[in-house]
Amino acid sequence: MIPIELNIFFMTIYMLESLIIIVQSSLIIVVLGREWVQFKRLSPVDIIIISLGICHFCLQWASILFDFCSFFDLNYILWCFSVTWEFTNTLIFWLTSLLAVFYCAKVSSFTHPKFLWLKWRILRLIPQLVLGSLMICCVSMIPSIFKNYFRVLLITMDYAPTNDTMIERLKVFPWNFFKFHQLVVLFIPFILFLASIVSLMTSLKQHSEQMRHYNAGHCNSNMRAHSTALKSLIIFVIFFTSYFLSVVIALSFSLFDKRPWFWIWEDVIYALVSIRSTLLMLSSPTVRKNLKVKCKVLETT
Repeated sequence: MIPIELNIFFMTIYMLESLIIIVQSSLIIVVLGREWVQFKRLSPVDIIIISLGICHFCLQWASILFDFCSFFDLNYILWCFSVTWEFTNTLIFWLTSLLAVFYCAKVSSFTHPKFLWLKWRILRLIPQLVLGSLMICCVSMIPSIFKNYFRVLLITMDYAPTNDTMIERLKVFPWNFFKFHQLVVLFIPFILFLASIVSLMTSLKQHSEQMRHYNAGHCNSNMRAHSTALKSLIIFVIFFTSYFLSVVIALSFSLFDKRPWFWIWEDVIYALVSIRSTLLMLSSPTVRKNLKVKCKVLETT
């Protein structure tokens, strides 16, 4: 059993991580939102990133409300935040995989006809693909809504005189089906993400090997750019995979229900979210440019 002092310590870390994520998400939303208001357009990358920023913002507030209600046995009051967290988390996975598909289509040098068609059409397809991801998440949340409804119903029946047969039926309800469904919903976009990133890394590596046959003096800058891109991709894959595995472990072994591990595991998960959110900020040229301008203003003052 973890002492109360350590619980408070881990809760404090969790709140600091949550604050960082909320600030990062707000910055993405404000910068890209102002860009859209001024120019009435956003690049495909920025459309995906602002969508991810909104998701991260909603995810973190839903996490804060749901976690504290769960920890203090109030989850039957605000059970809807569990559905909100699952929805935004699933949407984050789909949008991240979409971002990987976009970079794979634009940067890779494969010559397959279907790939060339995607490379030509991907710019126009991004708004429809973002909307499609949203619709997929809405449909995939239907079982989660039923799961949380049955959970609240079971908790309510435990505190009220009612038919014992109904309670027993709910207790033997196939909860593992909902757990399996939740894992599958995350696994599909994660596999799409991995396939896109691996294809992109393979293409970059092949292109780098081809460039070595040319004069090193002419291609030195391109080689450095390819090396930097590969390192960035590897870092992003590591942190996104770590986040996926941490969520899978938490869902599979019900670590959220084990009080000694509750805040420790939350710290692990949202530390990964914070790092991933930072990488997303840096992947947007518009946000990067805005940050550089702000840093120069601070330096001059």
